[in-house]
Amino acid sequence: MTQTVEHHHSDVSGGWLRAATFGAMDGLVTNIALIAGMGGGGVSSATLILAGVAGLVAGAVSMGIGEFTSVRTQNEQVAAELDKELRELRRDPEGEADELVAMWTVRGLPLELARQVADVLKADPEKALRVHAQEELGVVPDELPSPWTAAFSSFGCFAVGAVIPLASYLLGSDSLALALGVGGVGLFTTGAILSRFTTRAWWWGGARQLLLGGLAAALTYVVGLALA
Repeated sequence: MTQTVEHHHSDVSGGWLRAATFGAMDGLVTNIALIAGMGGGGVSSATLILAGVAGLVAGAVSMGIGEFTSVRTQNEQVAAELDKELRELRRDPEGEADELVAMWTVRGLPLELARQVADVLKADPEKALRVHAQEELGVVPDELPSPWTAAFSSFGCFAVGAVIPLASYLLGSDSLALALGVGGVGLFTTGAILSRFTTRAWWWGGARQLLLGGLAAALTYVVGLALA
């Protein structure tokens, strides 16, 4: 009996993972930099908390709307291209089959086999559309990312990321160093966790995000000092 081997791949289609990653890192870096800049300017803890919460809400909403609009627009563009391709498949099935044969033979598929598969596909425009979409557009028509998933992932992860550097202030501390330290731990931890979706070492993923966030915080702190 032949045993079927199943394997699963990570999300690489630009759906929830990209939006969640971008949202979390943006929330962390945005509020760490904001807190550093406000702290460098010498504002009170109450003012800093107000600015941080306002930045959290505004940023999360902006990220959610931006991701929804971006993914929705991308899907609409893909849909328009698929409609165009389907019209071509119905108008000129022979020409479209020749396109597939040309692409497959360039990639090393034997001409006879490429022609045989293309001829089978041209009899069914709907099935041919899926293959043409993958070969020409690099997309799978029924596996496009959801704009709602991207929006909620980005919104939620931005909010979580943004609250981390605010946590010590919300708990009653007025130490800028503690807030930035907590934010730094958040940056390193998030980078290390995200490295699990790649082949990169966890410590390198964490260190990279810590370095980038630290540079942003240092820059805004200097700006806050200069404008105080």
